[in-house]
Amino acid sequence: MTTQPPKKRTILIIEDESDILEILKYNLSKNGFDVWMAESGEKGLEAASARLPDLILLDLMLPRMDGLEVCRRLRGQERTKAIPIIMLTAKGTEADIVLGLTLGADDYVPKPFSPIELLARIKAVLRRNEPGKAEAASAEVLTLGAIHLDAQRHEVSVNGEALTLTLSEFKLLRHLMQRRGRVFTRDQLLNAVVGPDVFVTERNIDVHVGALRRKLGDVGKLIITVRGVGYRMEEE
Repeated sequence: MTTQPPKKRTILIIEDESDILEILKYNLSKNGFDVWMAESGEKGLEAASARLPDLILLDLMLPRMDGLEVCRRLRGQERTKAIPIIMLTAKGTEADIVLGLTLGADDYVPKPFSPIELLARIKAVLRRNEPGKAEAASAEVLTLGAIHLDAQRHEVSVNGEALTLTLSEFKLLRHLMQRRGRVFTRDQLLNAVVGPDVFVTERNIDVHVGALRRKLGDVGKLIITVRGVGYRMEEE
């Protein structure tokens, strides 16, 4: 019996700078991806809906229809709402990064970017979106390095030593562990911890994160601060 080669993962690049497009296409093709390209937001939306790529690289600074609007429309359409999106951003666009993540982007990479870092981010996002990963992320028992979390028993331990966490700290840790590697804004984390209908300031999440890091001790460093955006849990 002839074994079929594994299907290539497909990446749609929505970028208006031709030199960046060519660099991205060369590096991604060399690493085994099937690369499609669109030079405007409008063409990108058409390509995404018609071909359903495994992942989209989306430049924020597009002419006419910018990347934020493209992201909003992708997430608003049933056919494209689940496609992972990594934003390509220029320096000094922290507000746009926060808005992009809030709209549903999975990650972002600032320009100028390292091809090695970008490839690592792409692989991490694809891993998180593999079939069955969502169910695995919702498992009642989570382990990350020395951290062990049992949601059913509401217990957390580090190196076998039990910790005493508040409800908010427990929910914050569980949310980050379930979605390790993904960047969350402060507002997204507050919604996950206290809910969208409770009025608190975004900076309150910094207090929760600080307290959680102290209780986790040395492994608290796995909670990474993403400057100007929020937090993510390191993938160990």
